[in-house]
This record gives sequence, C-alpha cells and structure tokens, in this order.
Amino acid sequence: MTSSTPPSASAAWADFLAAEPAFAESVQKRFQQYKHHVLATLRKDGSPRLTGLEVDFRFGELWLGMMPYSRKAQDLQRDPRFAIHANPGPDDEMEGGDVRIGGRAVEVTDPEVIGRFVAEVEPPEPFHLFRVEVGEVVQTSVEGAELVVRSWRPGASVRTQRRR
Repeated sequence: MTSSTPPSASAAWADFLAAEPAFAESVQKRFQQYKHHVLATLRKDGSPRLTGLEVDFRFGELWLGMMPYSRKAQDLQRDPRFAIHANPGPDDEMEGGDVRIGGRAVEVTDPEVIGRFVAEVEPPEPFHLFRVEVGEVVQTSVEGAELVVRSWRPGASVRTQRRR
C-alpha cells in the first residue's frame, strides 16, 4: 500500500532542507539574490492580494516579517495560506530560474523566539513575525531547449518535468 501526502501537508524549512538539500539550497540561494519578493495572500473576500516582502532564512526556518497591522499581516492572521515568488531580477538574467514557495504562515508570538530573531536581525519594531510551513516549492528554468519544472511537496521526492 502506498501513502500519499494530502495537499494540506506542510513542513518546516529545515525538514525540506533535510529531505532535499540540493534543491532547498538552490531555492534559498535564489531568494537570497535579491532583497524584495512578491507575496500573495487572500483578502477577506477571498480575492488575491499581492504585496512586496523581504524573506529571511534563519535558525533552520523561513521567516516573513511585516509591519504591524499591515494588510498582508491581517490577511495571514485570518487565513494563513500564501505564496511567495522570488524577485525575477533583470530581464535577461533569471539565474537560478523562477522560484515560488507556497504554504502556511504561522504567526509567532513567543517572546523568546521573537527576542532571538530581534537579536540577530534587528528589524524595525513593532512587527509581525511569521514562520513558514512549506506546502510546495516550484522552480522553473530553461536548460538548453527544455523548460524544466522541479517541484517538491512534504512527504515526496523532488519531481522533475521536462518540456520541449
């Protein structure tokens, strides 16, 4: 009998890194090429909201920090589902491919965790801090004449599709 992972399954960044180190490192490197990325959240009425955001990889986790009472923070407090798209960079570059991460953002309110984060990052305070639970990672790139799509979900191996 084979088991399948339900679509709602999620994993910590460290779990993704342990399961698929080369893929996780290439995705992290792609996000670290630029400071600003695009976050998609769900508004109260269910429609999408796109906003700019910085991400942080620290303590084996992927973090999203944002200004207090921002619309994106309120969206995530109401419905934690999100997708974040790596900044594509200059028109002709796209080194590392097109990368996005989807999952759930869990707001962190533990003073010890926040204190540890603040001690290293020194963000403007006050702020909301969310820890990412990864539900899906997708990297799309062009290799020679092929479009290559790599994807990962918790409980599965990296899946690679090639198209001409």
